[in-house]
Amino acid sequence: MKIRGKVKIPDYIQIRDDQFTLLAYFRADRPEEALKKIGLGEKQVEMKRIIESLPFGRMKKIQI
Repeated sequence: MKIRGKVKIPDYIQIRDDQFTLLAYFRADRPEEALKKIGLGEKQVEMKRIIESLPFGRMKKIQI
């Protein structure tokens, strides 16, 4: 889920598992460290592309 920031607050991304447990919550413009922590460090380029295309406020299931 992509969450729109307001004024000085940046946009954020939530990554959840199939049971909707929060796995990661990070700034949309700085995903590198968070992706490494959850084991998706090698998929950074693909995840950045997905993050850019996500609509705000909607859940989207992705398979990686």
